[in-house]
Amino acid sequence: MKQKSVAAVTLGCKVNYAETSSIVDMLVSEGWRLHDIDESADLVLIHTCAVTGEAERKSRQQIRKAIRRHPHGRVVVAGCYAQLAPERIAEIEGVSLVLGMNEKFDRSIYLNEPDRKERVVQVRVSPVEASATAHVASSLLSQPEKGRTRAFLKIQDGCSFGCAYCAIPLARGRSRSVPVSGVMERAAAIVDAGYREIVLTGINIADYRDGESGFADLLRRLETLEVSRIRISSVEPQFLTDELIDMVASSGRIMPHFHLPLQSGSDRVLKAMGRQYDTAFYRERLLRALSRIPGCAVGADVMVGYPGESDEEFEAMYRFIEELPVAYLHVFSCSVRPGTRLFREISAKRVDRVAGEVVASRAACLGLLGQRLERRFAGSFIGRRLRVLFEEGIPASEGAAFWSGYSDNYLRVQVSVDASEGSAELRGVEHEVLVEGVGEGLLLQGRLVS
Repeated sequence: MKQKSVAAVTLGCKVNYAETSSIVDMLVSEGWRLHDIDESADLVLIHTCAVTGEAERKSRQQIRKAIRRHPHGRVVVAGCYAQLAPERIAEIEGVSLVLGMNEKFDRSIYLNEPDRKERVVQVRVSPVEASATAHVASSLLSQPEKGRTRAFLKIQDGCSFGCAYCAIPLARGRSRSVPVSGVMERAAAIVDAGYREIVLTGINIADYRDGESGFADLLRRLETLEVSRIRISSVEPQFLTDELIDMVASSGRIMPHFHLPLQSGSDRVLKAMGRQYDTAFYRERLLRALSRIPGCAVGADVMVGYPGESDEEFEAMYRFIEELPVAYLHVFSCSVRPGTRLFREISAKRVDRVAGEVVASRAACLGLLGQRLERRFAGSFIGRRLRVLFEEGIPASEGAAFWSGYSDNYLRVQVSVDASEGSAELRGVEHEVLVEGVGEGLLLQGRLVS
């Protein structure tokens, strides 16, 4: 019997990547081979995103590309876009199966292949069960020889905040958490497989709760594992407590890196969005973290063009961000998602959209500011030492091999080593590097130090 194969494409957040890996693991455990997306495969999983209209467009693009590349394979579409707009995806000729949030982890759906004579797309999407236990997922692949050093570990799903613009609760439901026992079991398996870094993922991970155990309690448990690094993916500002900051400051395993969503630098816009903080609170939490944690990197999400955002409010946001010691910005344009409170406000004409050309101009302006802030942060480490976990090697050239990886505070660093020496193999090795400069693409250049 021919061994079946699976390939996957993931769009969107780290949660999607963790879930894709979990589904692939499930199939590999059934004897399937994992293929690259450019290789012919019996089943191609497209894990979609719906956080913005642009994310949906890219999802449709990837679906059509998979159909062209794999004319004889089953194209299966899952993820937030599949949950929110299954009928639209089903209209794409060549799609075999559309799976919702509750269905995409059902092993039998993948294994019970329908009669190939029937080319009618199957749609299996049910309402999100907000009370259900979140699926334990990680990027623990079944082929560790590929040299992966980081694994994503999903600890939480959904969100109960209800921000006016956000469709994620519609796709994933309210906040719920993986039990501590499940998290620890999966984390231990990741460590046993040789991974050096665990990245905690979820939609709102600091809202983690299992009985009396909160996020800080879970971190204390994870710190007992023999793993080099634990990285927190994203934390809402109101959850960046003194307890969490002090824990990271005193830890040898939790990385000095926070992604702290801002969304707007205008208090009026933040209130309209339904965010649970103002700019003064955000600044105070960020500065508190930087004062307690040496070398800490704090990145931020920023949304431009929120309906009703005035020129004055955008200028105030620009000035606010310009003065913040952030390490990087993720800038994106506001997208009005069907089913959200913002969508209803727009439909009722209670607020007006910002003109498209204005949104594009503001996004470009903040994008340039983000590049400047990122270069400033990276450049501040020239002449300093960083601990780097190496992940990727570039073939040797004229006796030298190049290796790159990420520092504890998530700066990308590259070094050159003598390819004739045993030390040339650095994949999965954590080593101290003296930073000597900033290269193209803000790739720090350095040398190994003993």
